[in-house]
Amino acid sequence: MARLIILLPFLLNLLVLLLVDSRLDPAKVPTMSLEVDEQDSILTRWALLVAGSFGYENYRHQADVCHAYQVLKNGGLKDENIIVFMYDDIAYNENNPRPGIIINQPQGKDVYAGVPKDYVGENANVNNFFAVLLGNKSALTGGSGKVIDSGPDDHIFIYYADHGGPGVLGMPTSPDLYANDLNDVLKKKHAAKSYKSMVIYIEACDSGSIFEGLLPEKLNIYATTAAMATESSYATYCPWMHPALPPGYSVCLGDLYSVSWLEDSDKNNMAKETLEQQYKKIKERTSVNGTYNVGSHVMQYGNVRELSSKRLYLYIGYSKPHHKGSAAHAYRQDSLPTINQEPIDQRDASLVFFWQNFQRAPEGSSRRIEARKQLVEVMEHRSHVDDSIRLVGKLLFGDDRGLEILDAVRPAGQPLVDDWSCLKSMVRSFERYCGSLSQYGMKHMRKFANLCNAGVKAETMVKVSAEVCHTFPSNAWSSLRRGFSA
Repeated sequence: MARLIILLPFLLNLLVLLLVDSRLDPAKVPTMSLEVDEQDSILTRWALLVAGSFGYENYRHQADVCHAYQVLKNGGLKDENIIVFMYDDIAYNENNPRPGIIINQPQGKDVYAGVPKDYVGENANVNNFFAVLLGNKSALTGGSGKVIDSGPDDHIFIYYADHGGPGVLGMPTSPDLYANDLNDVLKKKHAAKSYKSMVIYIEACDSGSIFEGLLPEKLNIYATTAAMATESSYATYCPWMHPALPPGYSVCLGDLYSVSWLEDSDKNNMAKETLEQQYKKIKERTSVNGTYNVGSHVMQYGNVRELSSKRLYLYIGYSKPHHKGSAAHAYRQDSLPTINQEPIDQRDASLVFFWQNFQRAPEGSSRRIEARKQLVEVMEHRSHVDDSIRLVGKLLFGDDRGLEILDAVRPAGQPLVDDWSCLKSMVRSFERYCGSLSQYGMKHMRKFANLCNAGVKAETMVKVSAEVCHTFPSNAWSSLRRGFSA
């Protein structure tokens, strides 16, 4: 008996290690096995992953989301607790040099294998996104039917990657996701007492505007964004960068903010690392080592004061670090790899694909002719959108004050606009006469917001848009076949 008493502490510690390594129930992990401060006896985690784009030129967004799935799966979450939105047109795209495989870094493994196809194609839409988040199965239109059926003691992780603009995030199908609608749904989720805490990571240009002046601290949500409310985010692992991409790749494989948190999660012990510690490492790498010559300002919003000290395993699970020679429960304050060449503005990353296609096509070939046509059309669309919005401003406010009013930035802490219905009305009026804004045109959303902030009436915007655009380019970018973005 005495020997048993002596061995008891050892046996208990051995049991703890076995529970951690075996992860008997991947979605629910006994708290004591991770030696953390949380008092929950059983933790239930939910994750919602969204790639908001379509088209092979946007390869990186689905690669980011697929990589996120692998992090969560390795962390012990069950597929029934991980819900994935993506258009799913990349893996088997004719341009993919490795059919059926998606990578998120030059020497990376396949991240596509095993990813649930919950909401793909036309089912990857805003309506389903909100229904899933609220756990409202009756509001779904297609898809797997999986929703976040969470309770008051559960933790939720949301990750989004795509193009964005002031107050808006892109979706594979129209309409786009507007900041006021997202924050209203988050308030409903909180009012339903269906989570304990929530973490949101957003990769998009101007992504700070999604929460600036909109996300109350009392919702117990911690959010980080790839960029401030007034700047682009950046793509990385592009064709000209080091390390070189495998043969045949003509796209950027990842986004700078996204690969930063994903690679950190692969490398370090999430049972020890806190949200704040990861934020600081992501911020350093995304700013290109604090220079901001390129790169963006990673931001924090919501209940930063209380939640930033929480450990990452509460949201993304726990798995052993991938680096060799580390203790299973050690936390390493490793910095992330330095970006050796300049990353590229998200909005210009798609041009990399079109330009690479043109350059690589044989002179005089039909492939080269088609690649040139695609490149010309995307540039024509961009010029049309830029010029049309600029002319709207001049007609409304005059040559001298037009751009000044359109480009005005409200003080920090204020939302983009007070009347979000007005903003959406301005966007629809413009698109009706001038064609789709598309993923590129989202950059101008602040201009539309400032029309509302300046008191421009809906009927005035209709009249001016009709005067500015008698027609618009007949290409896929300007086409309204996918519907209005608002």
